[in-house]
Amino acid sequence: MTKQEALALAQERDLDLVEISPDADPPVCKIVDWGKFNYQRTKQLQKNRKTSKSLDMKQIRFGLKIGAHDLAIKMNKVTKFLEAGHKVKITLFYRGREQAHKEIGFTIAQRVIEDFGDTIIVDQQPQLAGRQLSFVVRSSGKKPAATAVDTATTEGTEGETNAKT
Repeated sequence: MTKQEALALAQERDLDLVEISPDADPPVCKIVDWGKFNYQRTKQLQKNRKTSKSLDMKQIRFGLKIGAHDLAIKMNKVTKFLEAGHKVKITLFYRGREQAHKEIGFTIAQRVIEDFGDTIIVDQQPQLAGRQLSFVVRSSGKKPAATAVDTATTEGTEGETNAKT
């Protein structure tokens, strides 16, 4: 159908000729009531905006000298963020002479990744930037068999049972 035929048909029906996809070859047009079409399109955009969940990037920071229990608490927070559907940026920061032992940060990062196992996907591998070692993880959608918190607390309590006696 030619452009003139389409315009004549639209005028005959007291409707508007609306170009739907101008990039197509030939361009796709519809004969519709412009006010109704625009209203429906606006409502659909509002509905999509309302139902879409904005995923935030959460961040957890800790130092190299973090204790087992403190690490378990931090990993519990990470688990809650992941369950909510957020990405989590985990940052280990170096202070003073800790910069001479960069490998400690990488071992802690690897331990965190291994504790979560298949429940996470590492979006950004651990990388050192100045005085911080950071990496980004997101949920893989799998349910954890044993939570990372449980493994971290059991590792930290070994050999500490009679430390004060």
